[in-house]
Amino acid sequence: MTESEVPVFVGVAELEKWLQDTPERVRLLEIRYDQKTGGTGGAGHLPGAVTVDLATELARSDADPVEGRRPLPDPADLQRSARRWGLRGDSTVVVYDTRSGLSAARAWWVLRWAGLQRVSILDGGLQAWTAAGHELETEEPGIEPGDVELGSGGLPELDADAAAALAARGLLVDARDAQAYREGHIPGARNVPSQGVLGAAGTLADADEVRAHYGLAAADAPVPGLSCGGGVAGAFAVAALAHAGVTAPLYVGSFSAWSADPDRPVATGAEPGTGEEAP
Repeated sequence: MTESEVPVFVGVAELEKWLQDTPERVRLLEIRYDQKTGGTGGAGHLPGAVTVDLATELARSDADPVEGRRPLPDPADLQRSARRWGLRGDSTVVVYDTRSGLSAARAWWVLRWAGLQRVSILDGGLQAWTAAGHELETEEPGIEPGDVELGSGGLPELDADAAAALAARGLLVDARDAQAYREGHIPGARNVPSQGVLGAAGTLADADEVRAHYGLAAADAPVPGLSCGGGVAGAFAVAALAHAGVTAPLYVGSFSAWSADPDRPVATGAEPGTGEEAP
C-alpha cells in the first residue's frame, strides 16, 4: 500500500484487512480529550491501540494566549511522543476517538503537518468498531519505541492576517457549532459546522455531500480557509475536504487566538458581520 492509497478516512472493514495483511505496520492511536473537564477518559480501546492526550501531546501549553488555546506542539516534542507511541517511518497510522471524530482529526492534521503521510481517521470511531461486533480491551499494550522522524510545514496553515484577508472575501469558514459562533467569531467568517457532514451513525457523508456542505459543488468554486475555536473542529473540516479531494488551509489558532489580540475586532450573532457591532 503506497502513500497515495492511504485514505483520509478508513472504514472498519478496510482497517480489519490492514490489520490482517500487515499488522506489524499498523499503529492505532486513540485520541482522548474531555472538552468539559479537560481530562481524559474511556472505558476501553481497540486492541493494541495507544492512548494519546490531545491537550498535552497534540498541543503546547506554554504559549502566549495570542497563539490560541491549542497551539501546535514543538516538532521535537511531538517526535519524542510519536516514538513513544511506537511510530516508525513506514507505519500506517489510524487515529480514532470516542466522539464524532473531531479529536482524531486534530491528530490526523498534526501528524500530517509534521510530515507523516500514512495517516487515516477511523470513520465512525470507536462506536463504529463496536457496532461491527468487535471487542475492546482495557490493558495498555506493550509498545516497542519507534524511530519516526518528524518536522513541520506538511500542511497549509493560515496566520491571523491571512485568515482576516480570507474572511474579508467571504472565504473563511468557522467550523464550530452555531451557538459558539454566535457568541463571537472572526468578522466575515461564515459558520459551517463540521458535524453537518456526519450521518446518524457518526460516519462521514460521501464526497459530493461534503463538497456541497462547504459550498464547493461547482468545480471552479474558490477553496475556503478553515477556522474554529482552537484548532479541532477546523481540522476535521480540513480532513473531510481532503477526503473529498480538496486541500484547504487551517488557521490553527482560530478564534481563541484571534480574540486574545485586543487589536482584532470580534463579530457576534448569526451573521458574518464586520466586527463593528461588537462591544
